[in-house]
This record gives sequence, structure tokens and C-alpha cells, in this order.
Amino acid sequence: MNSFPQLRLRRLRRNEALRALVRETKVEVGDLVYPLFVVEGSKIKQKISSMPGLYRLSNDLLPKEVEEIARLGIPAIILFGIPQKKDEVGSSAYHPKGVIQQAIRAIKKTTPELLVITDVCLCEYTSHGHCGVVVDGYVDNDKTLGLLAKTALSHAEAGADIVAPSDMMDGRVKAIRQALDGNGFQDIPILAYAAKYVSYFYGPFREAAESAPQFGDRRSYQMDPHNWREALREVEQDIVEGADIVMVKPALPYLDVIRKVRDTFNHPLAAYSVSGEYAMVKAAAKQGWLDEKGLVLEMLTAIKRAGADIIITYYAKEAASWL
Repeated sequence: MNSFPQLRLRRLRRNEALRALVRETKVEVGDLVYPLFVVEGSKIKQKISSMPGLYRLSNDLLPKEVEEIARLGIPAIILFGIPQKKDEVGSSAYHPKGVIQQAIRAIKKTTPELLVITDVCLCEYTSHGHCGVVVDGYVDNDKTLGLLAKTALSHAEAGADIVAPSDMMDGRVKAIRQALDGNGFQDIPILAYAAKYVSYFYGPFREAAESAPQFGDRRSYQMDPHNWREALREVEQDIVEGADIVMVKPALPYLDVIRKVRDTFNHPLAAYSVSGEYAMVKAAAKQGWLDEKGLVLEMLTAIKRAGADIIITYYAKEAASWL
């Protein structure tokens, strides 16, 4: 290899045209997924205090919102529901006329071309805030599987394009795949939250979705932040059980895990840039400490460079207008 002065790596950085020509990683609008929080009722647009610029919306306000998302060229949304009534087994999650089931129908009627991904979990629907059935103070893995499968099936029946289990129960991808296939929905893909870590970055989301656990924490089912080899085992298991797309969550603190998963598996890979990542940037930008646009695009580039094909981000709309 030549050395200086023959080798001048700055030659290709001299102007934007040259930099763009040799750019290795490119973030495109088509890579982005926008999360939406849906509530029951009508004419409801509730601010989320910890996530400036984001709202909980009732179904009647969704058409205007999703039309804007589609106009921006964002290909997909992911839905999170907040029901009026919660119980021990999260029955609103799989009710045929539940908040998410109705939202799917409203969105598909307005923008059928927009991909609708649904979060499949029980935490927003249970009175205790955990992601499964609680027995004697502990989340019972196997008793939860049937309810998750029932929830995913109800989403598919309502018109969802992709179901995304986020609960981290063992065996839930298999249970959902069997339920979908057994009811004529063999073409519905599963996007598995395969490596979902316990994280302090989830705080703003739990306010938005009203899903904080009422006792204990989720360390017995979400992943330990200290482990990356375990993440590969989780991803491998979900693929074996039928996952079509796998996800690492959160994104920024786990860029190394995203890269490990990318290097190990050939499945499409999603990363979730979570609520805490969004809230930190918004707070710093409000104080004038950071350039919001520049930082967001740098973050998205880092996630893509680490190996993600799909990025779920609360900045999707703003990023779409910047890209």
C-alpha cells in the first residue's frame, strides 16, 4: 500500500459531491418505521410530556396522521394501543374490537399502501403492567403464549401486514406462527423483538403507553445488558421458530449487538431507536446544546452502518423531511 505523499485520503473528502460519491452507508426514507400510540375514544390528541412533538391519538384522528406519513414516503408504522380497561390477563389486547384492531381497520381504509406493523405484547393491557400472565408474583411463560398467539391472530384478522411480538417469552414466535398458519395467515410475516434488553432508555415509552410494571421489573424475561452471546442465541431461536425479521432493541447502546447479529445471520434486521434516545436529543436540542438535525442523521447513520436494514424511530417524520 502506498503511503503519504502518494496516498492522500483527503482527496475524496474535498467537496460534498466527492463525499457523496464514495459514501459507504446511506440512510433512506424507505428504511424508516414510525411508531404511533393509539387510545380509545374520539377527538383525543394527548401530548406525551417526555416525548415532545408526539401524541396519543384516537382512531378518528388517525386518517390525517397516516396520510401525512404516507406522503413523506415512510413505508411503515408500528402501532401501540392504550385501552380504557385493563385486567389481569390483558383481554383488551385480543378483543376483536380492541383499540389496535379498530386502528388497523381505520388505517387500511385510509392508506392501504402503508404497511401496518402491530406490537404484540400484553404490558399495555394488563392491570399489573407485565408482559404476560402473572402467577404467584412471577410471569408465567407458558400460560402467556396462548394469549400472545391469540393477540397476533386478532391483528392479522383486522388487516395487519406484520405482527411483532415484543414480550420476550420463550417460544412465542413458534406459538404465533402456528396460530397464523393454522388460520390461513401463513403469508403474514413475524418481526420478532429477538434481542430486547432491559433498559433505562424505555422510561418515556412507559409513560406514553401507560405500561410501567406495578411491581418488580422485567429482568426475568428481558435480556441482561451485559450479554451479547446470549443475544445470538435468542435471535437464532426466533429464526428457528419462524421469525421473518429480527430486531435488536434499544439501538444506540447496542450497536455492537446489531453488528454481531448482522455478521451472524442473513435475516432482515431491524433496530429500535427507543423513546429515551429520542427524549435525550429533544432535551439537548431545546437547550441549544446540540444540532438536532445533524445529530439525528448521525445517529441513524450509525445504526444503519452497524448493520440494521430497518430503523424504528420516533424521528421518522422529521428525518424523512431532512433526507
